[in-house]
Amino acid sequence: MNWRMTGILGMIRFLAAATCCLGLADVLSAESSAALQPNILFFFSDDQRSDTIHALGNPHIHTPNLDRLAASGVAMTRAYVMGAMQGAVCMPSRAMLMSGQSLFRVRENLVGTVTWPEQFARAGYRTFMTGKWHNGPKSAGTTFQEGRNVFFGGMSDAHGMPVQDFSEGQTPGPKRTSAEHHTELFAGTAIEFLENHPKGQPFLCYVSFKSPHDPRTATASWDEYYQKHPPPLPANVAPMHLFDNGDMVLRDEKLLPWPRTKEALAKEFADYYACISHLDEQVGRVLEVLRRRGLETNTLIVYAGDNGLAIGSHGLLGKQNLYEHSVGVPLLFAGPGVPRNRRSEAFCYLFDIFPTLAELAGIAPLGSSEGHSLVPIFRADDSAPVRTALFTAYRQCQRAVRDDRWKLIRYPLIDKTQLFDLRNDPFEQKDLAGEAASNQKVGEMLGLLRQQQLFYGDTAPLTVENPAPAAWFPPSAAAQPDSNRTKADKKKNRG
Repeated sequence: MNWRMTGILGMIRFLAAATCCLGLADVLSAESSAALQPNILFFFSDDQRSDTIHALGNPHIHTPNLDRLAASGVAMTRAYVMGAMQGAVCMPSRAMLMSGQSLFRVRENLVGTVTWPEQFARAGYRTFMTGKWHNGPKSAGTTFQEGRNVFFGGMSDAHGMPVQDFSEGQTPGPKRTSAEHHTELFAGTAIEFLENHPKGQPFLCYVSFKSPHDPRTATASWDEYYQKHPPPLPANVAPMHLFDNGDMVLRDEKLLPWPRTKEALAKEFADYYACISHLDEQVGRVLEVLRRRGLETNTLIVYAGDNGLAIGSHGLLGKQNLYEHSVGVPLLFAGPGVPRNRRSEAFCYLFDIFPTLAELAGIAPLGSSEGHSLVPIFRADDSAPVRTALFTAYRQCQRAVRDDRWKLIRYPLIDKTQLFDLRNDPFEQKDLAGEAASNQKVGEMLGLLRQQQLFYGDTAPLTVENPAPAAWFPPSAAAQPDSNRTKADKKKNRG
């Protein structure tokens, strides 16, 4: 073989080896990129007040797993749902979360809406959900690639919940009834997903619990615990609301008779805390599997709630109001890029969550999303707020705005205004709107409210021509619920 042929063969071998190395480098680079992209594990609770986590100032509730999560990340202590144009507040709440759109622009059934999980899927994530989906079966299969043990509805008994599975773009499969407690069922489904997911592809796992939404059934051990350690009632518990807020006799408000008694409310709070502690226990099960599989260090973890709840505060039971107990939600972040053991009082909405996760994961922004990333707050604490005011709304009957200290609630249909100094009155017990010394502040806050309405596309008037009387009286005794009914009996009569 002459030297020319030898040289040619050598060059061919060199090029082949180089090509192979480059191909291998591309594969390794792709695998490395996938490995560096953080996983997302998202827990979502139902009707959980923001004041129900031990580590965030409530010594009467047992939440060790949420406490550890708070210690390992950032707790946003002024997180809110923007509100609702209907009584089922969780429907727009979840739609806003998934889309990043605000209340007056979001489509509640999400049909035709590009969602944040879809954006993560485009970036190579495997997207999965289990639990409650209250935005219609059609949008579930466009939002997530997979769903197992999904409950398409608002509420159900703890045992016997109807669930379905779905695949991307497909109609959900046949319903089946689960005998397992729904909180344990959803946690177990998330565990199964984590145990079987192959390493190398990032995932977004959304676990949407139905607890602590009524009907409230925990386990016997947690019921017994809170019977022995009954939580005290909040300072703003009252037998009745002082006036007609525009939605006084809907389903939630008829779960107990008027006037609310301390004995009845004490039982409600004990059941409520028992459900949250049971939920915390199941979150712990999922987090343990994440640790055991070595996924914890590269997983962003979020814990949030869809809305709060009154349970007797201000004489109300439901979430169809704009007091802090009903619009405030728990929100915890932990994982890569999130500082440890931090508390932030920066204002944020639920629809800021996915923009935050996207920035942390290096995902391109979603053009239709209105939410703000909270990463600047993580990096600079509260010195870099993304919002200076917070706007909330409920149907046509309530509008509210707050800043760092003051909060104004406007009831257009009865021509009533409330003003609270939240710095000195965090439980909203002393209405200052009727005091002459507050006239200037009321005017300032009304101006801020109008600005927020304009920004978010809310066209509702703050005054009406013929306001109704503000006074309200409960239905006759014959029309009130029987507080002696069993929990199962109450469920049968709920809408």
